[in-house]
Amino acid sequence: MSVASSIAAELDELHAEETSPGMAAVALALAEAIDATESLPEKATGADKLRSIMNDLRKLAPVESKGDAVDDIAEQRAKRRAAARRAADG
Repeated sequence: MSVASSIAAELDELHAEETSPGMAAVALALAEAIDATESLPEKATGADKLRSIMNDLRKLAPVESKGDAVDDIAEQRAKRRAAARRAADG
């Protein structure tokens, strides 16, 4: 997998195009440059800059709300009930 495709996938997960489109474009351009060069010093420099930008983008990413323990318990209960219904029907 190329650096550019990995970064593009992470940018999608972070919704970076919505929160910081300029930084997202720079990150993708850096990733493509890393893929395109054969020079190890250039790869290292690009990777260092890319790491910094990606750290900033991760901080700016919207927080996805995940359920708390009560939501987890309710989800497990719903799964058990569905399984019990299937067992009773079949």
